[in-house]
Amino acid sequence: MRKAVLLAIIALVVLASVLIWAGWGRGWGSPQTDSTFDGQRAYDWVTKQCDLGPRPTGSEAHRALKQLIRAALQENGWQVESQTFSHQGIEVENITGKAGGIGRPIIIGAHYDTRPQADRDPDNPTAPIPGANDGASGTAVLLELARALQPIRQPVWLVFFDAEDRGEIAGWGWSVGARYYAQHLDTEPQAVIVVDMIGDADLQIYLEANSTLALCQEIWSTAAELGYSDAFIQRTRWSIIDDHLPFIERGWPACLLIDFDYPYWHTQADTPDKVSPESLQRVGTVLERWVEKRSKPLR
Repeated sequence: MRKAVLLAIIALVVLASVLIWAGWGRGWGSPQTDSTFDGQRAYDWVTKQCDLGPRPTGSEAHRALKQLIRAALQENGWQVESQTFSHQGIEVENITGKAGGIGRPIIIGAHYDTRPQADRDPDNPTAPIPGANDGASGTAVLLELARALQPIRQPVWLVFFDAEDRGEIAGWGWSVGARYYAQHLDTEPQAVIVVDMIGDADLQIYLEANSTLALCQEIWSTAAELGYSDAFIQRTRWSIIDDHLPFIERGWPACLLIDFDYPYWHTQADTPDKVSPESLQRVGTVLERWVEKRSKPLR
């Protein structure tokens, strides 16, 4: 009997040692080296969004997506805040998930609306786009980060910007939601990262000319450490109007991650089959690792 009890105790000690060594439960022992971001989970979020249909600001599908975003954030323990305003008679809503302590936050953002007209489509330029890569991919990465980043060691805000993609349609500008958000933000962020169109199966993210170079170099260096230099290319190629610009205009460091070499941009062919779980995995893993590198030790 005593021998059986002793063996059971030894087994429990061995099991506990294994769990500690493996980092069971983030924050135990040494930091984990393997990312918990799951590209397939992120891809599932892409398909869930596209199953709703096109999601232009103010549409029924857009309202349904807002509910999904809020529910996913709350389920993963994030404090959810909404910022609503009216633009040309349509309600616009930025959604923020907050976690971590007090201080200057890291903001990771993406637009969740889709363009109401496929103006680059050769056959049907007036129909709304499906927005699998342009809209759903960035949103999917944020939703998966909401699960993967817990627990948070420092302030991180996941911001879902509305009304980015109606520019030059019926008098709308670009980045309406992000511009309003930045103008009304009274907390200076330590860094802003915007992800947009990062799901292309042939992922090629170049440095963007308007972005804060020093901040981008942190991201690109992290990608290189992970072996992703083929996807994060150390060369400037584009100068793009996107949701990072309103923050740069306020003097805050911001970096845009975008693969602008996407042949299906603003067309009816921007569908989930053009998006790769592996590309989502790479971007999400880089962001997760970068946040961890910037995090302060737990006390």
